[in-house]
Amino acid sequence: MQKTSKLNFTKTLLSILIFYILFSIILNPQFYLQTTLDGLSAWALNVLPSLLPFIFFTKLLSSLSVIDKISKLFSKPVEKLYKAPPLAAYCFFSSVISGYPVGAKVTADLYSSGKISRTDACKMLSFCSTSGPMFVIGAVGAGMFGNALAGYIIFSAHLLGAFLNGIFYRNIKLKEFEQFKIKKEENGFNLSQTVLDSSLSVISVGAIIAIFFVVITSFSPILSLLPNSISAFCGGLVEITKGCLDISASMPFEMGIICASVIISFGGISTMMQTAALTGEIKMPLKLMFLQKLTHAILSCLISIILVSIIL
Repeated sequence: MQKTSKLNFTKTLLSILIFYILFSIILNPQFYLQTTLDGLSAWALNVLPSLLPFIFFTKLLSSLSVIDKISKLFSKPVEKLYKAPPLAAYCFFSSVISGYPVGAKVTADLYSSGKISRTDACKMLSFCSTSGPMFVIGAVGAGMFGNALAGYIIFSAHLLGAFLNGIFYRNIKLKEFEQFKIKKEENGFNLSQTVLDSSLSVISVGAIIAIFFVVITSFSPILSLLPNSISAFCGGLVEITKGCLDISASMPFEMGIICASVIISFGGISTMMQTAALTGEIKMPLKLMFLQKLTHAILSCLISIILVSIIL
């Protein structure tokens, strides 16, 4: 009974938020049309050129036996630390190099091809879903904070947080869908299907980015009532790019680094929805996904505090 009441409350709250957003759009349709176009432009100019080739080629690699041989080099530390298959190392490095949401996509591809179990996939997402150096060091550190050192501190805290985060989830076990897994194994490698899957994945990311541009804009009048620093942090919990930009402009340098570490590791609701869209076949519980990103954010926060106190 209590569970039903909680579910009804969640649905009611979500419905109210959706009606609020729709009402905002109806009141000013031209403005939100431009907001949606801004989101699509941000995706087309910044995300699409880098994300599409990474998703395509990592999906190709996932279909080849070469990654099994490479991953065996890291089999012992991965198995001992995370109780995960050696392929987790390949997934982790793919995520670190390319950033959100490639790690999630690679994990989903490995599951779909029958190379890892559902439990393995959910374990791996606790440390194989990370941001990349181009965004953290380049865009956030050098660009937004005007100091590459800030980017290195944030990225170091982010990666160390991911390393530790996976240990917390090494013993989780989830129900397996063996019949589905075997069916996917029989499909084999298909170049045209790889192109189609990669394109659809990138398009879904673009749609989510555009939607969350609208969501953030609709709540701007409410967030504007808060102090600038709090408003920036809250916005970052929804969408990390704008959040980091606002944090760098509204907070002291050291505090800004710590808060940026938190929201980048948390990923923002927008990134979580991208991950959920790309890992639908795994059927990972949203509560588990949220918990994994929350603990990653907490760990990165603590590490960034230590690094800031030592370095700055």
